[in-house]
Amino acid sequence: MEKYSSKHQFTHCVKDLHVKNSDLTCTGGYDAIIQYLNEGKRTCKEVEEFMKARASIEEKYAKDLLGLSKKVCGHNEMNTLKKSLDIFKLQTEHVSLSHLQLAQSMREEAKKLEEFREKQKEIRKKMEQQMDALHKQKSSQFKKTMDTKKTYEQKCRDKEEADQNVNRNTNTSNTKHIEKLYTKAQQAKQNAEEADRLYHQNVTTLGKLRDEWLKEHIRACEMFEKQAMERINFLRNTVWTHLNQLSQQCVTSDELYEEVRKSLEQCDVQEDIEHFVNLRQTGDKPPAPVMYENFYSGQKSPTGGPPSRLPPPIIRRGPLPDPSNNSRGMLLFFLLKYSVMVCSC
Repeated sequence: MEKYSSKHQFTHCVKDLHVKNSDLTCTGGYDAIIQYLNEGKRTCKEVEEFMKARASIEEKYAKDLLGLSKKVCGHNEMNTLKKSLDIFKLQTEHVSLSHLQLAQSMREEAKKLEEFREKQKEIRKKMEQQMDALHKQKSSQFKKTMDTKKTYEQKCRDKEEADQNVNRNTNTSNTKHIEKLYTKAQQAKQNAEEADRLYHQNVTTLGKLRDEWLKEHIRACEMFEKQAMERINFLRNTVWTHLNQLSQQCVTSDELYEEVRKSLEQCDVQEDIEHFVNLRQTGDKPPAPVMYENFYSGQKSPTGGPPSRLPPPIIRRGPLPDPSNNSRGMLLFFLLKYSVMVCSC
């Protein structure tokens, strides 16, 4: 039995499978490797489709996010909060664009995987065609050899039978019968020798075909093993790159959101209230009370008009005042209150 190189695991696998079935025409080991390679090719296709689907999800999310960033958000707000909301919308748009770029990067990686798969497919196709041709030749020659072996064995039995007939009739006085048996024995001997020559010739031819097949078989196993190693490594690196892209997207999004957080840190509640009061105030004094005017005397009552019969207005209570607010904050609300009263009048 030929020695197999210790570094090629596929060759060992095929050797073990052939030991279980010593038939020269058996292709069990080769078929097992081809099935393994086909399953590997299917895995490449599945990962490729997975990445394309994930890219489509990222693209849809990016477009939805971009549309959301264009919607009105805090249009009537003012001062520092308005700036923060504007930055919030802007960074949301930037996040959407980064997801769009991520989708494109994913498609590029999927394209690389597709090209790798097609390249391996073309290389395998040539080798498989060569091996299929050798398998057919080997199988055909094996059948031919077995047929000539059967013929050879039958001719040998015919020769032995003819020789036995000659030996049994050695003492017969019938000369013509003896000559006939002898001629038949000679012919059987020639037939057996010719059958032996053809059988030996076919065995030699089959041996050459086997040697050629074995040489190509080992070369194919080495090439298939190399392809399998390249495929596993390429898939591992592809998924690793895919995860790096997702991680980088998280980092990018957080950096963009950090800009919003920085803006929110600069948002001053007291400053925004003061800005509104300064912008919309109408005065710093409350309106004067309405005086009672007597129709007959034309004199104004210093006490004002009669009390209203209407129920007092319902005033909603706001949150408890913050003890940290200073007196200026109270003054601003005071001014705001009377400014609103003047405007309502």
